[in-house]
Amino acid sequence: MTVRREGPTAGPPDGTVRPPDRTVRPPDGTAEPEGVTTVRPEDLRSHRWYGGGDGSTGLRSFSHRARTRQLGYLPEEHLGKPVIAILNTWSDINPCHVHLRERAQAVKRGVWQAGGFPLEFPVSTLSETFQKPTPMLYRNLLAMETEELLRSYPVDGAVLMGGCDKTTPALLMGAASVDLPAVFVPAGPMLPGHWRDEVLGSGTDMWKYWDDKRAGLIGDAEMAELENGLARSPGHCMTMGTASTLTAAAEALGVTMPGASSIPAVDSGHDRMAAASGRRVVELVRHDLRLSKILTREAYEDAVATVLALGGSTNAVIHLIAMAGRSGIRLTLDDFDKAARTVPVLANLRPGGRYLMEDFHFAGGLPAFLGQLTDVLHLDRPTVAHPTLRKQLDGALVHNPDVIRPRENPLAAEGGVAVLRGNLCPDGAVIKHIAAEPRLLKHTGPAVVFDDYRTMQRTINDPQLGITPGHVLVLRNAGPKGGPGMPEYGMLPIPDYLLKQGVRDMVRISDARMSGTSYGACVLHIAPESYVGGPLALVRTGDTITLDVEARSLHLHLSDGELARRRGEWTPPPERYRRGYGALYDEQITQADTGCDFTFLARPGEVPDPYVG
Repeated sequence: MTVRREGPTAGPPDGTVRPPDRTVRPPDGTAEPEGVTTVRPEDLRSHRWYGGGDGSTGLRSFSHRARTRQLGYLPEEHLGKPVIAILNTWSDINPCHVHLRERAQAVKRGVWQAGGFPLEFPVSTLSETFQKPTPMLYRNLLAMETEELLRSYPVDGAVLMGGCDKTTPALLMGAASVDLPAVFVPAGPMLPGHWRDEVLGSGTDMWKYWDDKRAGLIGDAEMAELENGLARSPGHCMTMGTASTLTAAAEALGVTMPGASSIPAVDSGHDRMAAASGRRVVELVRHDLRLSKILTREAYEDAVATVLALGGSTNAVIHLIAMAGRSGIRLTLDDFDKAARTVPVLANLRPGGRYLMEDFHFAGGLPAFLGQLTDVLHLDRPTVAHPTLRKQLDGALVHNPDVIRPRENPLAAEGGVAVLRGNLCPDGAVIKHIAAEPRLLKHTGPAVVFDDYRTMQRTINDPQLGITPGHVLVLRNAGPKGGPGMPEYGMLPIPDYLLKQGVRDMVRISDARMSGTSYGACVLHIAPESYVGGPLALVRTGDTITLDVEARSLHLHLSDGELARRRGEWTPPPERYRRGYGALYDEQITQADTGCDFTFLARPGEVPDPYVG
């Protein structure tokens, strides 16, 4: 005799499961865009695994349900509910994310409350602090992991948990390629550092005091104290470095809850934001609000304007270009330079300003900041939390006008990053000119060339080089292929003997990146890089170089004929990787001006969902 069970698991005797109808409940204070549809439980992507959505009514669906019982879940806990993947970059070796193990529990709480079924997936952590030669080498690996994990499991939507520099773009690149409903949960900035009577910004003050140590102004005792006070809580750097820049960009894109990017990591509000994100993603699934509806051309243009008005990290240029490419949108260096000429810097944050991210948060956070830029933003585009950005910013107020400056009192009249062109960088280069000494923004000087970072470290303090404040320090073979991975080598150290004379900035040029927490007249991301034969490979010590930020120019004073002669003498470096991920990276990586994505990931084309059977 066949026994038919009552309740949510009841179904016909052939073993198929008919999920129950569920009421869609928009979260408090939100409304859906007009024209959205409600996804029925049997139309959920996960139903293909659990309920025979591909037409299968047999073994595979039975097996998936049985194995979910093996995990300890009752049928009514998951059948017919949106399955939400929580991609967690928590790790014991990543201090920026060490609290995300607990935050994932808050996300799960929110998913359960909204009637979803949360599943946590550990993914690569990409610790900026410890991973060598640079986590940038592995950004695309995390993007691949994110994409394939979401594609291959019974997942209807995702909560992406990251914040340390490369994790934000990697998670969003992978999720955009799959195009499921998703919400990003930023890790949040750490608490301000303290040393004696000073408030410290990590790592801006690390660079500052390390130079003080090299200049002989402080000693080992002071450095030991600084070591204990520079980073005093979980969370990413609390300056407007790369982490804060990219989480702010994610919020400007519309993929976080409002105000999420500046909540301190250890604040109870961060826990509440995580739970709200879990609730919200369930509603996004039920209304089929996929990332492609959020990550539009207008959204990326607004993120570019936001980064520039924040005086944000130069690294955001590479990452936003790559992220936009995954959304099928061509973003270029020219888009950044055009926007930089139309928006002022309004965030008085280190390294270009005075304050830290906790100050920014309590001054009103990104909603209040974007409220100062409404004339350049696309206010009628949707976000994950509201039908329009206009609605999301409604009522946001600035509480400290020295932290978030009004338009009539900017920190700088133009956006914080300038794009340079010239015979030394035909495909472009960037400089964060608001973090440089103004006297160096137009400078001509002789080059001192270092062929690699190790050589530079070994010889930079050699008096025989005769380096003066007027020289231009040049580092090559530090780009996407040459680094490898384009490490943050671009803030070349000033020789000790010049530091002792009071010199704190010089023009420095490389195909590397630099930390978003750093500062100085550093020209970065020269494309094409020297390792593949770009003009930087042809520079010799003594050649004259002119930097002119106002003219957006970087020029090597050599004739075309001399450049051609040197190019004929140049030989490519030997192959570095013969196997493994490094070989894949070396074969597929693109240049800085196109985002340093992998060619096979960046190109257009559909990828089918797996057959569930």
